[in-house]
Amino acid sequence: MEKRFHRQDAIFHFASRIGKADTEKTPRKDLLPEEEAVASAIVDAAVKVHSHLGPGLLERVYELCLAHELEIRGHRVETQVGIPIHYEGIALDAGLRLDMVVDGLAIIELKAVESALPVHEAQIITYLKLSGIRLGFLLNFNVKLMKDGISRRILERGMEPRL
Repeated sequence: MEKRFHRQDAIFHFASRIGKADTEKTPRKDLLPEEEAVASAIVDAAVKVHSHLGPGLLERVYELCLAHELEIRGHRVETQVGIPIHYEGIALDAGLRLDMVVDGLAIIELKAVESALPVHEAQIITYLKLSGIRLGFLLNFNVKLMKDGISRRILERGMEPRL
């Protein structure tokens, strides 16, 4: 079943790249406990998948394995979720797809590229804006250490949807 999201204006808080000081599981003050639990599960599952498969495979392989890993941990995972573009009051199907939505609380954009580019960061930010989901991850599996391929973005609270 295809799920669609509606546009929402938002301001972003750019979380730092996970790695160095962020490796400890320190809860973020701006995330709800259930959002923090999903975030932790996503990072843990991504590290496990990467440790089993390593870099060098297609995005689709990582998508299937990550979805499976999250599902066996009790999370609801939707893949390739359609998202419309709202333009002048009209919902347009531009063929945009969210790679994964976890528990309706987080978007995951998967990559298997030499290095994440600014356009990849912009993509996850745009998907958060379009969906109104607060938590997003850009996961690049084509890295030696998975911690170097994890980037988290958070949509700030208090923004009302545009009607």
